[in-house]
Amino acid sequence: MMECLESNEDCTSDNEDDFLDGMYELANDETIEDMWNRRKECERCRRPLTVCWCPFLPLKRVKIKTNVYVLQHPFEELRKLKTAPMLQQSIEEGKCNIIRGKRFSKRNIKYPDLTNILQSSNTVLLFPGDDAIDISELPPLDEPYNLVVLDGTWTQAKGMYINNSLLKLPKKVMINCDRKSRYVIRTQPTDNALSTLETVAVAVSVLENRPALIDILTAPLDALCHFQLQYGAVRHQSKEYKIANGLWTKALPRKMIREMNKKAMEENKDAEKNDQTDHTNDVDFDVDNDDIVKHVNGELVNSVNDEFNRVENDINEASKS
Repeated sequence: MMECLESNEDCTSDNEDDFLDGMYELANDETIEDMWNRRKECERCRRPLTVCWCPFLPLKRVKIKTNVYVLQHPFEELRKLKTAPMLQQSIEEGKCNIIRGKRFSKRNIKYPDLTNILQSSNTVLLFPGDDAIDISELPPLDEPYNLVVLDGTWTQAKGMYINNSLLKLPKKVMINCDRKSRYVIRTQPTDNALSTLETVAVAVSVLENRPALIDILTAPLDALCHFQLQYGAVRHQSKEYKIANGLWTKALPRKMIREMNKKAMEENKDAEKNDQTDHTNDVDFDVDNDDIVKHVNGELVNSVNDEFNRVENDINEASKS
């Protein structure tokens, strides 16, 4: 009986070993991978070969004078459809530096040069605000500008700016343009919000007076969106557009609701003032017209009376003589 049990145990052990060996071979069998149609990725952009955007990169890396520093939120690195790699693959090596993190201290061991860069007089931070100036108003310098950009969602970028005192050091700049984002497969906060790639492309084109850079650097983004739309993605409208047209289905923050109500009240007040002004102008215009008519008629009556009296005097004088 014991022999039978031992025999059964040996058989079970052998079966387990055979099963594990089979699973190992299965996991490493290229023909099985082909049968499962596992997608092969491009080693450069890490995208599936069928939707690789590398052929749309410039044939030669674009030479620029500006030094670009992209401070990337860690969560942005997890996104499959990020645009910062397109920028890094498009311009010459060493000109686009991607630095990942949420907090950056003066004693940054991982990026020791970052503090000096942010303290430099030729460094500007591309971040909107009341104290930000239009990037087109920057004076030309003998040395190239260091352009610092925060990469992430608006909430992430805002958090990075608030929580890092180093980011308060550079002069803040913004881009003012009516350009609509080509990143149509991702919802932007406003109609004028641009992706990281587009923002840097526009900023560098302004700093170096090279408008053609925009189309050259954003060509991979156009390709990415085209591929995604072909495979079932839908075009996204901005959050601002959806809210204005009643298409936003998610709950809005209380702060945003207050701001929207305040803006609506201000617009209503302006409209009422304009209506009152128009009405006042109409009344004044009517009164002015009446006064003008009375004035003209009075002058005409006085002129006729004067002429009548003159003729009557001439007749009287003639009869006397």
